[in-house]
Amino acid sequence: MKVKVSNSLLVVVLLFGSAHAVAQHWEVENRGANSNLRGVSVASGSGEKGAPIPVVWASGSNGVIVRSLDEGKSWHRLYVQGGEELDFRGIVAFHASVAYVLSSGEGAKSRIYKTTDGGKTWKLQFSDNRKEFFLDTIACRSEKDCFALGDPINGKFLLLETTDGEHWNRLPVDNMPAALPGEGAFAASNSCLALAGDQDIFFSTGGPAARVFHSNDGGLDWTVAETPVAHGNASSGIFSIVSDGHNHVIVVGGDYQETGQAERAAAYSLDAGKTWQPAAQQPGGFRSALAELDGPRAIAVGPTGADTSDDYGVHWKPADSLSLNALAVLDRRHGWAAGPHGTIAAFFDH
Repeated sequence: MKVKVSNSLLVVVLLFGSAHAVAQHWEVENRGANSNLRGVSVASGSGEKGAPIPVVWASGSNGVIVRSLDEGKSWHRLYVQGGEELDFRGIVAFHASVAYVLSSGEGAKSRIYKTTDGGKTWKLQFSDNRKEFFLDTIACRSEKDCFALGDPINGKFLLLETTDGEHWNRLPVDNMPAALPGEGAFAASNSCLALAGDQDIFFSTGGPAARVFHSNDGGLDWTVAETPVAHGNASSGIFSIVSDGHNHVIVVGGDYQETGQAERAAAYSLDAGKTWQPAAQQPGGFRSALAELDGPRAIAVGPTGADTSDDYGVHWKPADSLSLNALAVLDRRHGWAAGPHGTIAAFFDH
């Protein structure tokens, strides 16, 4: 589902502190790229003498892909040949060399690329010329085992899978519940698709309903459940979903046209997505991305700020007011987020 974006300069923001007190020190640096960033991924890398150091990748509009090998001290622009005008809404990286990037748009503007040489070259792995083809998000369990979600075609959501890291195939949809008229997934933060354990797949929707689809057998059989998250028009619904691999599932969203509206922006499930309850204390407005920290703790971000939860999404409390679109967490300690005007933010949970 398409989300309108704006473009401006790339600004790198480094945030130091705990996830509880999220703002202690800021550094802002103009990097001169023109992009609204909606994809971010953090992987393990090695610094001097083999010390572990996060490798951060981010992507967005105007074909922008950037990577940092030194925790954000410096950033390098990477280029996809023929992708200068694409909107790279999703990125998944595994280390400094290997990453997938997904672009969103009608028909052939939706593509999946992969690099194995740190972004020097990118191989186009999947696209489709049909007008109704629109990719929303990509998620991976490993370098070879990945899924990509697309808006409905012929009444069923499109789910692609690769098991070798090279070839993508459409999963059967015979046992998937039909999409409602006008229902779609949001290509807003690369987080409306969640993988848990070895077989569980969750994805979330918006429009006429805010629903969660769930498969516990790798995508062969599906159930669907309605949630109390705001819905009813093309700009509202669930934008992000996470699962802890057990019974806890959290969703956030709302209406991106009403960013300050906090009512029905978050919900949680205690039974692996079968039933849902609205958060007892809602986040501060529309939230587009969500990530687990450790145990019951989670963080959500959106255009009006960030919130944290210490109880699996039942209660949310404000953390800061930075405008962000997407979020990724490494080893549940290092968190990075990306947003409009090229913003990239980092927090370290000590």
